[in-house]
Amino acid sequence: MTAHPTFREALRFWLKLGFISFGGPAGQIAIMQTELVERKKWIGQERFLHALNFCMILPGPEAQQLAIYCGWLLHGARGGITAGALFVLPSAFILWGLGTVYVTWGNLPWLAAFFYGLKPAVMAVVAAAVLRIGTKALRNEVMWGIAAAAFALIFFGHAPFPTIVLGAAAVGWLGGRFAPQKFVFTGGQDHGRGTGAWGITSRSAVIDDAAVAGTVRPTWGRAARVAGVCGVLWVAPLIMAGLWQGWNGTLAREGFFFSKAAMVTFGGAYAVLPYVGQQAVEHYGWLSAPQMLDGLAFAETTPGPLIMVLQFVGFLGGWNHPGALSPLLAATLGAGMTTWTTFVPCFLWIFIGAPHLERLRGVRLLNTALSAVTAAVVGVVLNLAVWFAGHVIFPLGLKDGDWTQTTWAAADKFTLAVGLGAFVVLHRCKANLIAVIATCGVLGLFWKNSNL
Repeated sequence: MTAHPTFREALRFWLKLGFISFGGPAGQIAIMQTELVERKKWIGQERFLHALNFCMILPGPEAQQLAIYCGWLLHGARGGITAGALFVLPSAFILWGLGTVYVTWGNLPWLAAFFYGLKPAVMAVVAAAVLRIGTKALRNEVMWGIAAAAFALIFFGHAPFPTIVLGAAAVGWLGGRFAPQKFVFTGGQDHGRGTGAWGITSRSAVIDDAAVAGTVRPTWGRAARVAGVCGVLWVAPLIMAGLWQGWNGTLAREGFFFSKAAMVTFGGAYAVLPYVGQQAVEHYGWLSAPQMLDGLAFAETTPGPLIMVLQFVGFLGGWNHPGALSPLLAATLGAGMTTWTTFVPCFLWIFIGAPHLERLRGVRLLNTALSAVTAAVVGVVLNLAVWFAGHVIFPLGLKDGDWTQTTWAAADKFTLAVGLGAFVVLHRCKANLIAVIATCGVLGLFWKNSNL
């Protein structure tokens, strides 16, 4: 049995995760799967997938919410707060620094070259994530069918993410009633602790399938206290900004807009970016369309959730509309307001919902519904992998989502070769993630500055 990690040990891991969480939600989930479940054995496989299922149906960045959930399982509220905060803070400071460089000197060639090398590494991380999650979740032809249907619906049919998740949950619930053997897996070997709904024994994990560590009894009183504390923390900066600069000031408008966005961001960053981009560029005029694309490139090639691109939007909004403040101070406050209102709600959803979900883990129909959601998530993650790989390998082949030049001649041979190499050393050789990412960045620098 693995020893329960101390809070200091967990703190070191969450800090490390904040700096290596490349690859968007797919890559970040894969890193937590590898580190927490497989290597450190702090969280059991079934417990991890159960938490992932719940986070996928919430608004906001699912990877950060999964980190909060796992931190809460290990060390209660302080563990969840630490995990969630450290998941975001490194990226917030890095993007603030990049934003400052961007508005001061523009896109520096050496920085663009380093990011150019990072993109195929991120592509490899995402591809590895699809394999890791898929091999855990797709245990029979029904699960494969759900994953394939989810991919087809979102990739070809452009179906809304919430519709796919709710449809999968309905299929799982019906399956639990009429064909439970296809949704409740029993193929794992029982070593005395029991295999649970997934048939995966996690007896040696600290928080295994039978552990109750980190859980609290859910009550209406507790839910009201959590909602009250998180609600006050959420809205206090908005009220202060409105009283200070006026309710039509840039800072207050950013706070209210991104608070609203945090409530409707089902499906992750890719689902909300078109809405945010249109409003920020056309309605509020906080930044231009090319600047929005530059911010997305920064967010895709730096650690942290992809939704961190919203911080860049807030930063540029403050810089371009500083009012009586200096541009850098206004930009910093705008970035801080945007980040705060985007991520504070995540703690609210987890701290209220997770205790209830933990108490319902033994309900068969809930487990079968969530197992179907996990299968659908594999299809959604595959869609993200294809979307990202398409943009990396065929950088000139997409215009407004139209694949018009996706021929071999249009492919970026460097990113394809580096991406395949990174995938092999990550998936087959189990190479160190940080070393692979850094190496790819350096290769990008050499490639862009060579005469090849």
